Amino acid sequence: MPSFHCITYGCQMNVNDSAWVARTLVKMGWKESGMETADFIFINTCSVREKPQHKVLSMLGIIRETNPKASVAVAGCVAQQMGEKLWEKNAHVRLVLGSDGIAHAPEAFEKIAKDPKLRLSYLKFTKEFPNRNPELDFFKNIPVLPTGTVEESTKGNDTRAFVNIMQGCNNFCAYCIVPYTRGRQKSRPASSVLAECREWLERGICDLTLLGQNVNAYGKDNAGDTPHFVELLYEVAKLDGLKRLHIVTPHPRDFCDATVNAYKELPVLAPRLHLPLQAGSNAILEKMGRGYTNHDFMRLVDKLRSARPDIALSTDLIVGFPTETEEDFQETLRIMKEADFIASFSFIYSDRPNTRASKMQDKINPKVGLDRLNRLMELQNELGEKWLKSRVGMETDVLLEAKSAKPKYSEIKDNDIAVETIKSAAESLNGDSDATSWQGHDTWGNTVNLIIPNRLNYKAGDIAPVKIVTAKKHSLLGELK
Repeated sequence: MPSFHCITYGCQMNVNDSAWVARTLVKMGWKESGMETADFIFINTCSVREKPQHKVLSMLGIIRETNPKASVAVAGCVAQQMGEKLWEKNAHVRLVLGSDGIAHAPEAFEKIAKDPKLRLSYLKFTKEFPNRNPELDFFKNIPVLPTGTVEESTKGNDTRAFVNIMQGCNNFCAYCIVPYTRGRQKSRPASSVLAECREWLERGICDLTLLGQNVNAYGKDNAGDTPHFVELLYEVAKLDGLKRLHIVTPHPRDFCDATVNAYKELPVLAPRLHLPLQAGSNAILEKMGRGYTNHDFMRLVDKLRSARPDIALSTDLIVGFPTETEEDFQETLRIMKEADFIASFSFIYSDRPNTRASKMQDKINPKVGLDRLNRLMELQNELGEKWLKSRVGMETDVLLEAKSAKPKYSEIKDNDIAVETIKSAAESLNGDSDATSWQGHDTWGNTVNLIIPNRLNYKAGDIAPVKIVTAKKHSLLGELK
């Protein structure tokens, strides 16, 4: 029985692609193994920034030293970008798969396993969404799903799943390599999306995320059988067994009023949204080709908060974009405060091949970029800490996901919460040997740790009524109501 190991870099799309490859290989009879012993190593790559690309090339060297007999597949953005050049200095690389080519990974593994001299490449973009076969029956007879990734294991979590609804992007933002490495936008047929959602729900999954590079542009390429993203959103929301629904990642320019209104009309649609700003300066936004101003962005934020007052927003931010002045950067900080982002993914700009920004003049000194990034992260830490502290004393629903290390209620300070009885009850539970520590997420996506007496028979996928008793640096402690 051949064995495999998956290593994943980059976005949630990559994590989901790797998980699909792993599930399909297991269904075909392959065995998941560690990197040091696997017959075949699958590396799913990212080149959105320069650093992840360097990590991939470094990993190829590590594999050569630790497991010289292994055959290696390089997939994703770096494979799309470098193609068969990866073969030149890496004899152990026998398969390169572009973003659309990942659909061929399982069958390619089988071919290479049978022929020790064979090398294959799948680098051409498809005109339609690369639907994967088998798409719907890969859950059958697999009692435990494989991880499909090193960095982001999903083992032990039987509540959440991600469903690809589109791939690629048509926006060609000046800094972004995605249209070149993932191709033009291709929407997946709605019937296929809904069928996979039902399959997950039948397996016991109750928290679904609709996934795409520009998820709310779904259907605009006319490749899907649903005319608009919001219609698909409502169809998914109707499915039996669904407790929470998320979307990742929308573009502000494609956010219509109907989608905004969905946050008001669909209770199952979680009030947590990742909304990429990228920059706060109108001059920089224009150079980036984002298609909106900071005023447009804040008007969208206001609409979202009008529809769902409790919505929590996170974002993407780039500092040090070519020509960015200190005044431009201060505009980013201003919008961060005004939007009150609870979290952000922030990066220093780096040139990516073939992008318009890579050809721009007036590049920012790296030291200046690093200084701005540090100041931005300092502000974001303040905003994030303020958000978590505002949860203390709140009653919320927590979707239980997995057993965890016992939370330290003894660390609760008197000023963390005014209600002393909650602290006393929490401390009492902390000493209960007939209790289990659980981790889950509240309605807004915050990680919550709590202790639940075993007599209550809670299980993964149940929703527990919880009162938050204190805020940690990146998570919350709660008490069962």
